[in-house]
Amino acid sequence: MSTEIKNIAVFTSGGDAPGMNAGIRAVVRACVYYKKNIFGVYRGYEGMIDNDIVKLDARSVSNIIQRGGTILKSARSEEFKTKEGRKKAYENLKSRDIDALIAIGGNGTFTGLHYFGQEYDIPTICLPGTIDNDLPGMDYTIGYDTATNTAVEAIDKIRDTALSHNRLFFIEVMGRHSGYIALNSGIAGGAVAIMMPEDSMTVDELLVKLDAGAEKNKKSSLVVVAEGGQEGTVWEIAEQVKKKAPYYDTKVTILGHLQRGGAPSYFDRVLAGRLGVGAVEALLDGKRDVMIGIKDNKLVFIDFEQIDNKRHEVDPEAVKLAKILAI
Repeated sequence: MSTEIKNIAVFTSGGDAPGMNAGIRAVVRACVYYKKNIFGVYRGYEGMIDNDIVKLDARSVSNIIQRGGTILKSARSEEFKTKEGRKKAYENLKSRDIDALIAIGGNGTFTGLHYFGQEYDIPTICLPGTIDNDLPGMDYTIGYDTATNTAVEAIDKIRDTALSHNRLFFIEVMGRHSGYIALNSGIAGGAVAIMMPEDSMTVDELLVKLDAGAEKNKKSSLVVVAEGGQEGTVWEIAEQVKKKAPYYDTKVTILGHLQRGGAPSYFDRVLAGRLGVGAVEALLDGKRDVMIGIKDNKLVFIDFEQIDNKRHEVDPEAVKLAKILAI
């Protein structure tokens, strides 16, 4: 392994995701194991500009693996988008002789890291920390499993009240422009329909499905809606259904940021651990300007060009499965 890198900084950026703390812990302890100094940057790129940087050790990350959110905090940074802001960040890093960066975040985080690393010739690696599971080239992102489990638990509880009152519930889940959470929570929660960007369903098509279910004496119906769909917001969809089919007792639930919180699942903890250690080892082996991920249960490294403006498409077989099970 390379002996050139001596001081590594880790930070989290973008939306928080369950498992980020497990990733931070893995990075810190891998650095300690390989006898490298490790620093934590608070509040992402904004903290880098504000010089909010502290040295960490193995004990700094004790008792955080089970915690949601991120102990290093996260923030948006408009200043980092400017040359002056990035220069401040670079000077603060160099004042501590930091010679490599590990980020945990999504597409936007990786984009900032890519240009910063190229601009100042700093080795960088990004861990995929986002509940959306929208990054190509890998099977899962940190936080997706936990967020989907949280959505399923909520759907199960909503079904109880839907059955009690013979209601039609629209349940909106997160995912930005990706339908992964909607698709798999909908399958697991027994939804009658799943509306997501990758498999657009019109309101008229939805009504056909709902009426078919009513004819089969369905006592309740749950429709899972991904945010960012082509038919509008969940409120707009529900309103259209009310106008066209007023005989349904329609209710709306938006799970929102509930999906971001809570203790990470065992899967997200192990995934973050593997990726955190793998990122440190990859840096010391000379890799740079890549996102690390898991594909077919093996570590993979994805270049920026493979990530930029691309997304992880949902599996057509899963879409077919959802339609079959919703009969």
